[in-house]
Amino acid sequence: MLKDSDKKEVEWCIVKIYEKGESEVTLSNSIRRRRVRFETIGRKHYKTEFSPSDWSFLQTPTPTITPSILHLSEVYLLGLCNEEFRMLNARTHFTVMATRKVIAICQSGGEFVTDKDGSLSYNGGDAYAIDIDQQTSLSDFKSEIAEMFNCNVSTMIIKYFLPGNKKTLITVSKDKDLQRMVSFLGDANTVDVFVMSDEGAARNNNSNMPGSRSSRTTVSEGVVPVVAPIDVIVDAVQCMDQVEVDVVNEVPVRSICSGGNDDNHRKAAQQWENTITGVGQRFNSFSEFREALHKYSIAHGFAYKYKKNDSHRVTVKCKSQGCPWRIYASRLSTTQLICIKKMHYNHTCEGSAVKAGYRATRGWVGSIIKEKLKDSPNYKPKDIADDIKREYGIQLNYSQAWRAKEIAREQLQGSYKEAYTQLPFFCEKIKETNPGSFATFTTKEDSSFHRLFVSFHASISGFQLGCRPLIFLDRTPLNSKYQGELLAATSVDGNDGIFPVAFAVVDTETEDNWHWFLQELKLAISTSEQITFVADFQNGLKKSLSDIFEKGYHSYCLRHLAEKLNKDLKGQFSHEARRFMINDFYAAAYAPKLESFERSIENIKGISPEAYDWVIQSEAEHWANAFFNGARYNLLSSNFGQQFYSWVSEAHELPITQMIDALRGKMMETIYTRRVESNQWMTKLTPSKEEMLQKETLVAHSLQVLFSQGSTFEVRGESVDIVDIDNWDCSCKGWQLTGMPCCHAIAVFECVGRSPYDYCSRYFTVENYRLTYAESIHPVPNVDRPPVQDESTALALVTVTPPPTKRPPGRPKMKQVESIDIIKRQLQCSKCKGLGHNRKT
Repeated sequence: MLKDSDKKEVEWCIVKIYEKGESEVTLSNSIRRRRVRFETIGRKHYKTEFSPSDWSFLQTPTPTITPSILHLSEVYLLGLCNEEFRMLNARTHFTVMATRKVIAICQSGGEFVTDKDGSLSYNGGDAYAIDIDQQTSLSDFKSEIAEMFNCNVSTMIIKYFLPGNKKTLITVSKDKDLQRMVSFLGDANTVDVFVMSDEGAARNNNSNMPGSRSSRTTVSEGVVPVVAPIDVIVDAVQCMDQVEVDVVNEVPVRSICSGGNDDNHRKAAQQWENTITGVGQRFNSFSEFREALHKYSIAHGFAYKYKKNDSHRVTVKCKSQGCPWRIYASRLSTTQLICIKKMHYNHTCEGSAVKAGYRATRGWVGSIIKEKLKDSPNYKPKDIADDIKREYGIQLNYSQAWRAKEIAREQLQGSYKEAYTQLPFFCEKIKETNPGSFATFTTKEDSSFHRLFVSFHASISGFQLGCRPLIFLDRTPLNSKYQGELLAATSVDGNDGIFPVAFAVVDTETEDNWHWFLQELKLAISTSEQITFVADFQNGLKKSLSDIFEKGYHSYCLRHLAEKLNKDLKGQFSHEARRFMINDFYAAAYAPKLESFERSIENIKGISPEAYDWVIQSEAEHWANAFFNGARYNLLSSNFGQQFYSWVSEAHELPITQMIDALRGKMMETIYTRRVESNQWMTKLTPSKEEMLQKETLVAHSLQVLFSQGSTFEVRGESVDIVDIDNWDCSCKGWQLTGMPCCHAIAVFECVGRSPYDYCSRYFTVENYRLTYAESIHPVPNVDRPPVQDESTALALVTVTPPPTKRPPGRPKMKQVESIDIIKRQLQCSKCKGLGHNRKT
């Protein structure tokens, strides 16, 4: 018998397990190893004993005791048998483990896929988590699953994988099987449970109509392939009952996710139940007959195979071995019609073991989703698979849905390859329907696509007549089949709206492509005005702009500059330090006067002399307001054209001609809409500039004006500023930078009786805005390569093939992302409304 001290020690371990939440406790005693009997007294007062055969585990180096039922204050170590087992002088470790919870991840609605090594993986479907333990009964487990998945308990099949074995599914059919599943997990906390349905149990309730299969087969049939019969071996468990294992090659089971009633999945397919009516039915062609047969098999839920399939006759039989259903069709003599000559209507099979999606060909799914894809170009493969399963009871994997989408897209839009072939004729159609437009392309020596430039006459005219001489140059990647980049030149209208001037599709962003684009742009917008370009200073843009637009001004894009500064400082300074320096850098760029510029860069110098040197060497005359000679109207970043890039992102997956036409449509609609809206304006200035003028006028009321000499005035408020109304100049520099009178100038106008509208830039008037949108972009008809009648024509000799391209690794960026350290707006003083400083500085 055990000593009382030993018994107390065991009981203390049990207390630690339950009251202190410990998962296991090791009990060490220098006692003789002998047979031990535990008596477990539960609430139902029943006894459980370990038989002598159960103690073979004592021969292991570290024996572990795991009672099947263990309750606080209900387990007592009663004593030891008199029979000696053997003497051990070494210390013996006994581990008493508490009954633990296991999370069963229940999955349904997916399909099993066999990997190359023969292991199975489960794809798709829904999943729910249920906690179970060794006291959980199978009936309770099934009831909870049925409630979650809204399915029938009577037809439910539960399977799982043994640890380390993904080739064999184990069936859970009774309580003991469920207990074994928990015990087999070892230290694992979760187990994947697959919920399926027994087809045979449901068939008794279905009618056997001629030519029709029971409604069960309208839902995709999952397959559980098992490579070969195997023996299940579980370590340290030799006396367990035989475990039920699926060893057949194909087991017809179906998902029961979203309910056990297949009628929910047959609504769309019901319309096809009579596409095949019987002997004598006629079709215009074999393809029409095959299409009808395909729909008929989906509606009635069976698989078939062709015995004969040629240009004269077609014989089809049910794929299930031994089933007599078959159909024979052939041509009617002296006609092109196809007629069903023979048909055996009845099915005797119990179900064809076919994998999910067997009946869903790419062409069929493509024809089904084509109309929806037309309305929703961003229709995702996952949504396609979900819709096909819900409406037709056929489950597709991702790749099947993706390929079907490509088929449907090609049916709607034409192929990518064909679009490049049509490019020469498309460019000619643009120039034909929109006279004065530019549409030109180049190819490489191997005839592959190189680059395409487009500028519509309405854009050229609008820029020349109504827009400020300001152009933003930027690029955005194209996520099409052949990748590429889109280079864009955009301007700004009188209401601060984006105005696309020209764009180009190139194979990649290079110095040569930018140079070519700027050459084409100069030909298109030929103007005597000095143009200010806001653009990056890299990729050859600096040299190309100075070479092509000799009289123009190049303003370095502030966003690109700030990103480069941030990148160069990243390894040297903390995030907070870099943020302060980036903010000071922006303040220096927007600073209207030299003093405020120097104050901002001195702040940078106080944090880092190296960053200060970087700013000094960055050619401030190309980006700082205090030094820049061109007119930027306080627009310092090239990504002003974000709206245009959003249009590109909506169309970049289209073939090249479709994408260009989609952009043309957006531009055409925008020009028309803004023209109509401007016809309703009754003010002299555009709405945004009218609002800006009214705000400055309110500030001007509090200012004091002192007369000086001629057209020069002194204006006093929070600061003292000098205004020269004849030269449109104010010492605050706000008038010069924006093109709109500042509050100091408006205060002078009120004193001398002049109208501030006479001193606003002409680009901000409604009249000028209407000139911007006076011309229209005209539709371009669908372009097909015309039949070649004269091979000597230039177009007939031009061949364009898709560019050879390799998709870069990783997910492509869908849009430009600004650095987190870049401030979103310029500084503005709350007192004087001046730019480049705040109230304190």
